[in-house]
Amino acid sequence: MSRKRLTQVFPFLLPLRKWQRKKFFYYKMRKDGCFYAKKTADNLLPNLVFEASIPMLNEKSGFEMKYQVNKVHNLKLASRTINHVVIQPDETFSFWQLVRWADSQEKYKDGLNLVNGKIVASYGGGLCMLSDTLFWMFLHTPLTIVERHGHAVKSFPETTEAIATGMNAAEVLPAGVDATVVEGWLDLKVRNDTDNTFQIELDFDDKYMHGRILSKEAIGITYSVFNSSVSYKRQGGRIYQTASVCRTETDKRTGRQRETELYINKCEIAYSLPDGINIEEGDK
Repeated sequence: MSRKRLTQVFPFLLPLRKWQRKKFFYYKMRKDGCFYAKKTADNLLPNLVFEASIPMLNEKSGFEMKYQVNKVHNLKLASRTINHVVIQPDETFSFWQLVRWADSQEKYKDGLNLVNGKIVASYGGGLCMLSDTLFWMFLHTPLTIVERHGHAVKSFPETTEAIATGMNAAEVLPAGVDATVVEGWLDLKVRNDTDNTFQIELDFDDKYMHGRILSKEAIGITYSVFNSSVSYKRQGGRIYQTASVCRTETDKRTGRQRETELYINKCEIAYSLPDGINIEEGDK
Protein backbone atom coordinates (compact mmCIF):
# COMPACT_ATOMS: atom_id res chain seq x y z
CA MET A 1 0.00 0.00 0.00
CA SER A 2 1.41 3.39 -0.99
CA ARG A 3 2.09 5.92 1.70
CA LYS A 4 -0.53 8.66 2.00
CA ARG A 5 0.42 12.26 1.39
CA LEU A 6 0.21 14.71 4.28
CA THR A 7 -2.74 16.50 2.63
CA GLN A 8 -4.62 13.17 2.41
CA VAL A 9 -4.19 12.62 6.13
CA PHE A 10 -4.98 16.26 6.94
CA PRO A 11 -7.23 17.56 4.12
CA PHE A 12 -7.52 21.02 5.70
CA LEU A 13 -3.88 21.61 4.71
CA LEU A 14 -4.62 21.24 0.99
CA PRO A 15 -5.42 24.95 0.27
CA LEU A 16 -2.16 25.95 1.96
CA ARG A 17 -0.23 23.35 -0.03
CA LYS A 18 -1.75 24.58 -3.30
CA TRP A 19 -0.88 28.18 -2.45
CA GLN A 20 2.69 27.14 -1.63
CA ARG A 21 3.11 25.15 -4.85
CA LYS A 22 1.81 28.00 -7.02
CA LYS A 23 4.16 30.51 -5.39
CA PHE A 24 7.16 28.26 -5.99
CA PHE A 25 5.90 27.36 -9.48
CA TYR A 26 5.91 30.97 -10.70
CA TYR A 27 9.02 31.96 -8.73
CA LYS A 28 10.94 29.21 -10.48
CA MET A 29 9.82 30.53 -13.88
CA ARG A 30 10.96 34.04 -12.98
CA LYS A 31 14.44 32.66 -12.34
CA ASP A 32 14.77 30.14 -15.20
CA GLY A 33 16.16 32.59 -17.77
CA CYS A 34 13.35 32.05 -20.28
CA PHE A 35 11.63 34.85 -22.17
CA TYR A 36 7.93 34.06 -21.93
CA ALA A 37 5.50 35.05 -24.68
CA LYS A 38 2.97 37.53 -23.30
CA LYS A 39 2.32 40.12 -26.01
CA THR A 40 -0.74 39.92 -28.24
CA ALA A 41 -1.40 41.50 -31.63
CA ASP A 42 -4.79 42.38 -33.09
CA ASN A 43 -3.40 42.11 -36.61
CA LEU A 44 -3.10 38.42 -37.41
CA LEU A 45 0.01 37.00 -39.06
CA PRO A 46 -0.56 36.15 -42.75
CA ASN A 47 0.39 32.47 -43.06
CA LEU A 48 -1.66 29.52 -41.82
CA VAL A 49 0.50 26.75 -40.38
CA PHE A 50 -2.19 24.48 -38.91
CA GLU A 51 -5.78 24.62 -37.71
CA ALA A 52 -8.08 22.33 -35.73
CA SER A 53 -11.73 22.33 -34.69
CA ILE A 54 -12.84 20.29 -31.69
CA PRO A 55 -16.37 19.57 -30.41
CA MET A 56 -16.66 20.85 -26.85
CA LEU A 57 -19.53 18.76 -25.45
CA ASN A 58 -18.89 15.11 -24.61
CA GLU A 59 -22.09 13.15 -24.02
CA LYS A 60 -20.06 10.01 -23.25
CA SER A 61 -18.65 11.29 -19.95
CA GLY A 62 -21.35 9.63 -17.83
CA PHE A 63 -21.80 12.83 -15.82
CA GLU A 64 -24.49 15.52 -15.87
CA MET A 65 -24.26 17.66 -19.01
CA LYS A 66 -24.22 20.83 -16.90
CA TYR A 67 -20.54 20.14 -16.24
CA GLN A 68 -19.92 20.05 -19.98
CA VAL A 69 -21.68 23.41 -20.34
CA ASN A 70 -19.60 24.78 -17.47
CA LYS A 71 -16.48 23.50 -19.23
CA VAL A 72 -17.35 25.58 -22.30
CA HIS A 73 -17.60 28.65 -20.06
CA ASN A 74 -14.19 27.86 -18.56
CA LEU A 75 -12.60 27.27 -21.98
CA LYS A 76 -13.80 30.61 -23.28
CA LEU A 77 -12.57 32.40 -20.17
CA ALA A 78 -9.09 30.87 -20.34
CA SER A 79 -8.83 31.31 -24.11
CA ARG A 80 -9.14 35.08 -23.81
CA THR A 81 -5.68 35.19 -22.23
CA ILE A 82 -4.10 33.14 -25.05
CA ASN A 83 -5.94 34.38 -28.13
CA HIS A 84 -3.67 36.36 -30.53
CA VAL A 85 -0.56 35.83 -28.39
CA VAL A 86 2.64 36.13 -30.45
CA ILE A 87 5.62 33.80 -29.95
CA GLN A 88 8.75 35.59 -31.10
CA PRO A 89 12.10 33.86 -31.79
CA ASP A 90 13.71 32.63 -28.54
CA GLU A 91 10.44 33.09 -26.63
CA THR A 92 8.70 30.32 -24.69
CA PHE A 93 4.95 29.80 -24.58
CA SER A 94 3.71 28.75 -21.14
CA PHE A 95 0.06 27.81 -20.62
CA TRP A 96 -0.01 29.01 -17.02
CA GLN A 97 1.96 32.21 -17.55
CA LEU A 98 -0.99 33.34 -19.65
CA VAL A 99 -3.98 31.61 -18.03
CA ARG A 100 -3.06 32.26 -14.38
CA TRP A 101 -5.20 35.43 -14.15
CA ALA A 102 -8.05 34.33 -16.43
CA ASP A 103 -10.59 34.17 -13.57
CA SER A 104 -9.54 37.39 -11.81
CA GLN A 105 -12.64 39.29 -12.94
CA GLU A 106 -15.07 36.58 -14.10
CA LYS A 107 -15.00 33.32 -12.17
CA TYR A 108 -14.72 29.78 -13.48
CA LYS A 109 -17.53 27.28 -12.97
CA ASP A 110 -17.33 23.70 -11.72
CA GLY A 111 -16.25 21.32 -14.46
CA LEU A 112 -14.85 17.80 -14.57
CA ASN A 113 -11.28 17.18 -13.44
CA LEU A 114 -9.16 14.11 -12.77
CA VAL A 115 -8.18 14.20 -9.07
CA ASN A 116 -6.29 11.30 -7.47
CA GLY A 117 -7.31 9.04 -10.34
CA LYS A 118 -11.02 9.90 -10.14
CA ILE A 119 -13.20 12.24 -12.18
CA VAL A 120 -14.78 14.87 -9.93
CA ALA A 121 -16.48 18.22 -10.41
CA SER A 122 -14.18 21.04 -9.33
CA TYR A 123 -13.60 24.75 -9.86
CA GLY A 124 -12.22 25.49 -13.32
CA GLY A 125 -12.56 21.93 -14.54
CA GLY A 126 -12.18 21.13 -18.23
CA LEU A 127 -9.23 23.36 -19.12
CA CYS A 128 -7.31 20.32 -20.33
CA MET A 129 -9.36 20.44 -23.52
CA LEU A 130 -7.64 23.76 -24.25
CA SER A 131 -4.17 22.43 -23.48
CA ASP A 132 -4.94 19.27 -25.51
CA THR A 133 -5.88 21.40 -28.52
CA LEU A 134 -2.84 23.64 -28.20
CA PHE A 135 -0.49 20.67 -27.93
CA TRP A 136 -2.06 18.99 -30.97
CA MET A 137 -1.51 22.16 -32.97
CA PHE A 138 2.05 22.65 -31.67
CA LEU A 139 2.93 19.15 -32.89
CA HIS A 140 2.24 20.41 -36.42
CA THR A 141 4.75 23.27 -36.20
CA PRO A 142 8.55 23.61 -35.90
CA LEU A 143 8.17 24.83 -32.30
CA THR A 144 10.15 22.83 -29.73
CA ILE A 145 8.14 21.00 -27.05
CA VAL A 146 9.69 21.92 -23.69
CA GLU A 147 7.13 20.50 -21.25
CA ARG A 148 4.16 18.22 -21.79
CA HIS A 149 2.39 15.78 -19.47
CA GLY A 150 -0.03 13.10 -20.60
CA HIS A 151 -3.07 12.17 -18.53
CA ALA A 152 -2.26 9.28 -16.18
CA VAL A 153 -5.81 7.97 -16.55
CA LYS A 154 -8.20 8.23 -19.48
CA SER A 155 -11.62 8.03 -17.85
CA PHE A 156 -14.00 8.17 -20.83
CA PRO A 157 -13.85 8.04 -24.64
CA GLU A 158 -13.06 11.12 -26.69
CA THR A 159 -15.89 13.20 -28.12
CA THR A 160 -14.76 12.25 -31.61
CA GLU A 161 -12.19 10.12 -33.38
CA ALA A 162 -11.22 12.90 -35.77
CA ILE A 163 -10.29 16.55 -35.75
CA ALA A 164 -11.17 18.67 -38.75
CA THR A 165 -8.10 20.47 -40.09
CA GLY A 166 -7.34 22.95 -42.80
CA MET A 167 -4.82 20.69 -44.51
CA ASN A 168 -6.87 17.49 -44.23
CA ALA A 169 -10.64 17.28 -44.19
CA ALA A 170 -10.57 14.87 -41.24
CA GLU A 171 -7.28 13.74 -39.78
CA VAL A 172 -7.62 10.84 -37.37
CA LEU A 173 -6.55 11.85 -33.88
CA PRO A 174 -3.81 9.47 -32.70
CA ALA A 175 -3.62 8.03 -29.21
CA GLY A 176 -1.40 9.77 -26.67
CA VAL A 177 -1.47 13.33 -28.00
CA ASP A 178 -3.17 14.87 -24.97
CA ALA A 179 -1.57 17.37 -22.57
CA THR A 180 -2.85 17.79 -19.03
CA VAL A 181 -2.18 20.95 -16.99
CA VAL A 182 -2.40 21.56 -13.24
CA GLU A 183 -1.48 24.99 -11.90
CA GLY A 184 1.50 24.71 -9.59
CA TRP A 185 2.40 21.24 -10.85
CA LEU A 186 2.07 20.63 -14.60
CA ASP A 187 2.48 23.10 -17.46
CA LEU A 188 2.47 23.03 -21.26
CA LYS A 189 5.49 24.84 -22.75
CA VAL A 190 6.92 25.24 -26.24
CA ARG A 191 9.94 27.30 -27.31
CA ASN A 192 10.48 29.09 -30.60
CA ASP A 193 13.96 28.04 -31.73
CA THR A 194 13.37 29.35 -35.27
CA ASP A 195 13.85 32.75 -36.91
CA ASN A 196 10.13 32.91 -37.65
CA THR A 197 7.33 34.43 -35.55
CA PHE A 198 4.18 32.48 -34.63
CA GLN A 199 0.74 33.44 -33.36
CA ILE A 200 -2.17 31.57 -31.75
CA GLU A 201 -5.76 32.28 -32.69
CA LEU A 202 -8.72 30.76 -30.79
CA ASP A 203 -12.41 31.08 -31.58
CA PHE A 204 -15.72 29.41 -30.69
CA ASP A 205 -19.10 28.69 -32.21
CA ASP A 206 -22.05 26.87 -30.68
CA LYS A 207 -20.41 23.42 -30.88
CA TYR A 208 -16.72 23.77 -31.66
CA MET A 209 -13.57 25.32 -30.34
CA HIS A 210 -11.42 26.46 -33.28
CA GLY A 211 -7.68 26.94 -33.09
CA ARG A 212 -5.11 28.15 -35.59
CA ILE A 213 -1.34 28.57 -35.59
CA LEU A 214 -0.21 31.41 -37.83
CA SER A 215 3.28 32.54 -38.88
CA LYS A 216 5.01 35.65 -40.18
CA GLU A 217 6.90 33.75 -42.88
CA ALA A 218 5.51 30.76 -44.76
CA ILE A 219 6.52 27.33 -43.46
CA GLY A 220 8.23 25.08 -46.00
CA ILE A 221 7.32 21.87 -44.20
CA THR A 222 4.04 20.09 -43.46
CA TYR A 223 3.68 17.81 -40.45
CA SER A 224 1.65 14.64 -40.00
CA VAL A 225 1.33 13.02 -36.55
CA PHE A 226 0.45 9.34 -36.19
CA ASN A 227 0.89 6.20 -34.08
CA SER A 228 3.39 3.63 -35.27
CA SER A 229 1.92 1.25 -32.70
CA VAL A 230 -0.78 1.15 -30.01
CA SER A 231 -1.05 -1.74 -27.56
CA TYR A 232 -3.07 -2.63 -24.48
CA LYS A 233 -2.00 -4.66 -21.47
CA ARG A 234 -3.80 -5.75 -18.33
CA GLN A 235 -1.69 -5.31 -15.19
CA GLY A 236 -2.91 -5.66 -11.63
CA GLY A 237 -6.52 -5.68 -12.78
CA ARG A 238 -6.08 -2.43 -14.73
CA ILE A 239 -5.74 -1.85 -18.47
CA TYR A 240 -2.91 0.33 -19.79
CA GLN A 241 -2.46 1.77 -23.25
CA THR A 242 1.02 2.25 -24.72
CA ALA A 243 1.26 4.39 -27.85
CA SER A 244 4.23 5.36 -29.97
CA VAL A 245 3.66 8.93 -31.20
CA CYS A 246 5.51 9.68 -34.44
CA ARG A 247 5.70 12.54 -36.91
CA THR A 248 6.42 12.80 -40.62
CA GLU A 249 7.91 16.05 -41.91
CA THR A 250 7.39 16.67 -45.64
CA ASP A 251 9.33 19.29 -47.57
CA LYS A 252 6.76 21.17 -49.66
CA ARG A 253 9.25 21.92 -52.43
CA THR A 254 10.98 18.57 -52.89
CA GLY A 255 8.47 16.18 -51.36
CA ARG A 256 11.27 14.63 -49.30
CA GLN A 257 10.07 13.12 -46.01
CA ARG A 258 11.63 12.51 -42.62
CA GLU A 259 9.94 10.33 -40.00
CA THR A 260 10.77 10.46 -36.29
CA GLU A 261 9.38 8.96 -33.10
CA LEU A 262 8.54 11.84 -30.76
CA TYR A 263 7.77 9.92 -27.55
CA ILE A 264 6.09 6.87 -25.99
CA ASN A 265 2.85 7.61 -24.13
CA LYS A 266 1.42 5.30 -21.47
CA CYS A 267 -1.84 5.78 -19.61
CA GLU A 268 -4.50 3.77 -17.81
CA ILE A 269 -7.78 3.15 -19.67
CA ALA A 270 -10.61 3.39 -17.13
CA TYR A 271 -13.54 2.82 -19.50
CA SER A 272 -14.73 -0.21 -21.46
CA LEU A 273 -12.83 -0.67 -24.69
CA PRO A 274 -14.72 -1.60 -27.87
CA ASP A 275 -15.04 -5.26 -28.79
CA GLY A 276 -12.18 -6.64 -30.82
CA ILE A 277 -9.39 -4.74 -29.05
CA ASN A 278 -6.53 -7.13 -28.22
CA ILE A 279 -5.50 -6.86 -24.56
CA GLU A 280 -2.30 -8.63 -23.52
CA GLU A 281 -2.11 -10.27 -20.14
CA GLY A 282 0.97 -9.82 -17.98
CA ASP A 283 2.56 -8.11 -15.03
CA LYS A 284 5.54 -6.65 -16.91
